[in-house]
Amino acid sequence: MTDTTPPAASEVLTDVHQGVGRIRLNRPKALNALTTPMVAAIDDALAAWESAPLTAVVLSSTSAKAFCAGGDMRAIRRNVLAGDAEASERFFATEYRLNARIAEHPVPIVALIDGICMGGGLGLSVHGGYRVVTENTVLAMPETALGFFPDIGAGYFLPRLPGALGMYLGLTGHRLDAADALYTGLATHFIPADRLHLVPDALAGHPHTPIDTVLKDLGDGSEVPHSKLAAVRPDLDRAFGAPTLADIRAELHRTETPWAADTLATLDSVSPRSLDITHALLTAGRDRTLRACLTADLHLARTTILEPDFLEGVRAVLVDKDHSPAWQPT
Repeated sequence: MTDTTPPAASEVLTDVHQGVGRIRLNRPKALNALTTPMVAAIDDALAAWESAPLTAVVLSSTSAKAFCAGGDMRAIRRNVLAGDAEASERFFATEYRLNARIAEHPVPIVALIDGICMGGGLGLSVHGGYRVVTENTVLAMPETALGFFPDIGAGYFLPRLPGALGMYLGLTGHRLDAADALYTGLATHFIPADRLHLVPDALAGHPHTPIDTVLKDLGDGSEVPHSKLAAVRPDLDRAFGAPTLADIRAELHRTETPWAADTLATLDSVSPRSLDITHALLTAGRDRTLRACLTADLHLARTTILEPDFLEGVRAVLVDKDHSPAWQPT
């Protein structure tokens, strides 16, 4: 075993074992919420392995509850309130560089998504080639509820999901289980949680077998429940395929189903400014490369974290947890 432990040793554990690089997130009390040193440590490890003779890189968590809850938005808010927005900008710049490295890495990356995976957690996983989910998986891009926007390259990957699924997920922050994650394409494989620990050794033991085959074999024919999103897909595509936010709302009003009513209530509860930004970002992202989307994310992040809605959204959801934000008019 070759130890390549990066600077954030206690929160990001890395090693190479029998030709498989392993990165484990180890900040369980914070649900692996990402800090700048954590992101830099992951990036350093992947950079060091770009020319290494590895079969795969496996990205996982030591937490039983979460793969990664996203970026540490409370810390970002504290930086802004302390007058140190540059510290938060460094976080986003480092994170987006890592997102691009994952997408372009020459060694296949396998993310083991057990438990919560939100925001920056999708940035660690969705840009890689293999995203394994379990019966415990919960995926979401919940940024509009925080007065922020779906970043980490979501402007690239959300518009490329089937139909209008990406616009729906980006605007509402809807939470997906394993079945929905597989249905949308955000996940590629299902393996029961009690078999997930077998993945690194299985990959190491079968270096000449396609990774897809190894993962499917570990899934052991497990049946995944039907996707709930599939049941509302026609209404979803019609509403969220509309060209403007006003048109989306109008279609939802015309639909007159419990799903449509719940979705309207969700849109009414999140930041109006974030909805505007997200709709524009995802619309423009259809014609952008991933790197262009990440550049746009950085420009937007610089200004959005200074806005009252961001400070208020993070306060309401993550700090005071009263879930009663006072949004600014759009």
